[in-house]
Amino acid sequence: MDQAASLRNIVKQQNQKELTNARVIAVTSGKGGVGKSNTSINIALWYRRRGKRVVILDADFGLANVEVMFGVIPKYNLSDVMFKGMDIKDIVSVGPEGVMFVSGGSGIAKLVNLDREQVRRLVSKMTELEELADVVIIDTGAGISDSVMEFLTATPELVLVTTPEPTSVTDSYSLLKALSMNPSFNNSVTKVMMLANRVSGEAEGKKLFEKLNAVVNRFLNITIEYAGCVPQDDCVSKAVMAQKPVSVLYPNSDAAKAYERLVNTLENGWSEVQKPIGIRGFFRAVFSKKL
Repeated sequence: MDQAASLRNIVKQQNQKELTNARVIAVTSGKGGVGKSNTSINIALWYRRRGKRVVILDADFGLANVEVMFGVIPKYNLSDVMFKGMDIKDIVSVGPEGVMFVSGGSGIAKLVNLDREQVRRLVSKMTELEELADVVIIDTGAGISDSVMEFLTATPELVLVTTPEPTSVTDSYSLLKALSMNPSFNNSVTKVMMLANRVSGEAEGKKLFEKLNAVVNRFLNITIEYAGCVPQDDCVSKAVMAQKPVSVLYPNSDAAKAYERLVNTLENGWSEVQKPIGIRGFFRAVFSKKL
């Protein structure tokens, strides 16, 4: 089935459903190379297997990890919506098992420079994602740039990917510090969860969380929770080389099962999250200073 046919089927499914606010989850990291995009993709796949319609917004400007890992080259990106008048449905690409994604491209870097009218048009157009998705995964850039912070402060659910490497722990703390000091951040309405990636097992994952959480509790005005862990698994690197998600190529691998447990954790904690703000609410929060 080609991408156009896949999108038609998804829209047809939507026409049989009542329109509701999509759930928005951001996946981020303090530094690059810790498995953030892998996490985004595999979360999306396991939500899809639960019968959810899922869109990944690849907001990691310049790296295009999602499209590389999906082995799909999109024809258009967010810049075409922002500056060429295209609709969201026209730039959506379809990956494995019907997971959709939108490439941010150079548009992500230009978000901070939009004027008020451009922002209003973009928010209106991004609302079209509500017609396509039950869950939207925001794969942010790594680090604490202005564009990353804008996304994180607007997100009701945030998964912070951290590995045992000292630089990863330090950079995760730096990101949490920047987030806690941002005037737009409200910890009472944003659930922040740390995922321990590339650990030897659950014991090391919990130890990594406790290490970071101890420093956070002592110095920062922010609360974090433990989302679980993904073990070091050779199947992940093999899947990356094959440009396939590990949950597709090796569905019974330790890593794939760990991503499934992560989605179970996210679902079990859903009652603790405030009513979903949806895509319109998310982007209005991103651009609150310009509206």
